[in-house]
Amino acid sequence: MKISLHTGAALAAILAAGLATPALAQSAPSDWSGPYIGIYGGYMETQDDANESLVFDRDFDGEFDDTVVLNGTTNSAFSPGSCPDAANGSTPGARCSKDDGGVEGGARIGYDMQFGNWVVGAVGEVSAADARDSVTSFSTTPASYIMTRDLEHTAALRARIGYAMGPVLVYGTGGVAYGKIQNSFFTTNGANSFTEQTSEDDADGYQFGAGMEWKLAPNLSLVGEYLYTSLEAGDYVVRAGPGTAGPTNPFILPPNTAGTDIARSNGDFDYHGFRLGMNVRF
Repeated sequence: MKISLHTGAALAAILAAGLATPALAQSAPSDWSGPYIGIYGGYMETQDDANESLVFDRDFDGEFDDTVVLNGTTNSAFSPGSCPDAANGSTPGARCSKDDGGVEGGARIGYDMQFGNWVVGAVGEVSAADARDSVTSFSTTPASYIMTRDLEHTAALRARIGYAMGPVLVYGTGGVAYGKIQNSFFTTNGANSFTEQTSEDDADGYQFGAGMEWKLAPNLSLVGEYLYTSLEAGDYVVRAGPGTAGPTNPFILPPNTAGTDIARSNGDFDYHGFRLGMNVRF
């Protein structure tokens, strides 16, 4: 797992804003105990895997460890390489467009208990999301083959522990996460047929981060937080079949003239989230 420099800087800023306020630190702690509900919205940045590519199962044994070779050789038909985004054309020279950042918005419900300055609790959330993660591999044909995951909504259940300083609560949080993902495939190859074999769209994983909650009134607070989420996206397999291709087509060479199964080498959907929200406490 890699966290970018600007992500780390944002997290440090959230923490420093609370810790570097002496006047607040000297104030008596607010009462953070009890239930709360809230809403939030924010920006999502998907994390590319620079080494990701498409992988192939030529003998239909369920293992994507085979090389698609050119007829009569041991040379890979995908020697032009891959990129961790969506291609703009059929060759690497057309370059790839980086996946745009996404957005999310949702609601939360939680409960906190306070022990002196320390606050512990749990929070559950549901979010509508719009974020995309693509990968492309290029064949010598030339042609490009793109697989894309679109995150549609998420849910999470996390523990939370924080330290209260007057009207400010600085906290860390972590727990389990779930996402609904829509998979899709696109290629500039017009000769072969391409058929979905599996398309799992449920993704489970984990989520952790940190944030700061600032009381604007006894029962109303402003929340800023950073969260890192990693979801195991599940299997998505597309089969390249004969279509109108000739017998020397790399996808239908022996040992399997019926075709070749294609999948992504990385099964995770990882992203950074930066949020602002409001909580109402009871």
